[in-house]
Amino acid sequence: MLSQKVVSNLTNSSGIRAMFEEGERLRKIHGDKNVFDFTLGNPDMEPPLLVRDTLKKYICDDVAGIHKYMNNAGYMDVREKVAASLTKESGVELKGENIVMTCGAAGGLNIILKSILNPGEEVIIFAPYFVEYSFYIDNHGGKTVVVKPNMDTFEPDIDDLKSKISKNTKAIIINSPNNPTGVIYKEETLIKIAEVLKEKQKEFGSEIFVISDEPYNKLVYDGVKLPSLLKIFDNAIQGCSFSKSLSLPGERIGFVAASPRIKEINMLMDALIFTNRILGYVNAPSLFQRVIAETMDVTIDIGEYQKRRDLLYNHLISLGFECIKPEGAFYLFPKALIEDDTQFVKMALKYNLLIVPGKGFGCPGYFRIAYCSSLETIKGALPAFEALAKDCRG
Repeated sequence: MLSQKVVSNLTNSSGIRAMFEEGERLRKIHGDKNVFDFTLGNPDMEPPLLVRDTLKKYICDDVAGIHKYMNNAGYMDVREKVAASLTKESGVELKGENIVMTCGAAGGLNIILKSILNPGEEVIIFAPYFVEYSFYIDNHGGKTVVVKPNMDTFEPDIDDLKSKISKNTKAIIINSPNNPTGVIYKEETLIKIAEVLKEKQKEFGSEIFVISDEPYNKLVYDGVKLPSLLKIFDNAIQGCSFSKSLSLPGERIGFVAASPRIKEINMLMDALIFTNRILGYVNAPSLFQRVIAETMDVTIDIGEYQKRRDLLYNHLISLGFECIKPEGAFYLFPKALIEDDTQFVKMALKYNLLIVPGKGFGCPGYFRIAYCSSLETIKGALPAFEALAKDCRG
């Protein structure tokens, strides 16, 4: 007999993967070029040349010892390079001791939650949210509490946040640039959140961690400045990966950075390192720790993503879709043309369009498009979106 919880969760699990698998079926029927898959945040672009050349160097030069175990937190020289880069970005003085190398951002989030949560403690997430957050929280005995968005901006509703914080609140998760909207939370909004947290911590005599999930922090457009959560929040713990910025999702390489202003910071770092081991990650991939240490300050061509965003966004707006123009990440989150977003996504399949309903992100009535697909796929999909819009309007 399987775990009843897991069996139950399978029913409620990610619609993203379900649509991706539907795409596999359609490709067998219609061919790759005639199926327009916008389901997964799986970058189409190859890693930057420097990443590929650095990888070749480590492999072809037969460097000794690059495949061995190391400290569970990762190589100290790599951690120091990550800390130096974050210090420059945030203005907060970080050292290698504040960094743990992880198996991507997902691995990072899980070791953070494992380290801080007691059974029944609450973690606040802001809708729309990454669909796996509630599963990660549940993994470690926590309870998910959802704060609704301001529907005009998709930023958090501050009044709803105030009402949702309780004596059991242990952390909030902030994802900016956001998946699925591409919205970057404004600095004024983040400062208001910080003020609410200080007020509530004083009221309940508690400490509330701010977990910053930042896999898209390098994908920012139009000259927008990304506010630093490490600078704004005293209790900030940042989780990051190189899956998007360096197009390395399959390599599972990332890090956790904890603010030195956190009380009992040394105990927290020990806990993060310990949980990295007992959750089975043991350590982040050794070879790619070496690679990103030399390449972490480069990115893929942001202009290419901006070109894809503009092409698809402008076309959808011309067809009458309502959508906030994303300032970061590589997603669009338009309003569906009919009330039922799940039905809308099913209608899209008639035109070989693979998109994801907003219900799974906590915002029914919307749908997500991942425009990290190829430019050819996006161009090919434009007539299909036009046909879908006509179909919805009868």
